[in-house]
Amino acid sequence: MSSSDLLVDAFGRIRETVAEAVEGLSTEELAFRVDGSGNSIAWLVWHLTRIQDDHIADAAGLEQVWTGQGWARRFGLPLADADTGYGHTSAQVASISASAEQLTGYHDAVHAQTVAYLAGLDGKALARVVDTSWNPPVTLAVRLISVVSDDLQHAGQAAFVRGVLSRR
Repeated sequence: MSSSDLLVDAFGRIRETVAEAVEGLSTEELAFRVDGSGNSIAWLVWHLTRIQDDHIADAAGLEQVWTGQGWARRFGLPLADADTGYGHTSAQVASISASAEQLTGYHDAVHAQTVAYLAGLDGKALARVVDTSWNPPVTLAVRLISVVSDDLQHAGQAAFVRGVLSRR
């Protein structure tokens, strides 16, 4: 198995978890917040997808799916197009409202762009430095693993919230 194949598998697992977390839920259920203030499934899935979109597009030198394919317009959120959810306040988390179809549609589009990019990577490409603001500088391999880790954590949180929601 190549490095590229391994990364495609990892991002595929995120996609599966996202689909399971949102499947069959209403917009109101997707907005449910544990204790009234936790992150909702809608926010978690939107955020993890925005991070993946932002980081992959930057590394690949591509336009983000969010803006390039019209997802920002379709969601119609009261946020700047560049917003990924990092550092959101409770009120900003509450402002994320989306249907399961919107969330999975956007995630599927980002996944497709991600997989297309990953298909062409080799060891030399993965060693490329993509961020010199850290010590040591961040390579593409490290950036991709960071995205996988962050996305899996948020996808797991979304699955947890779904479990809490199902027991209400």
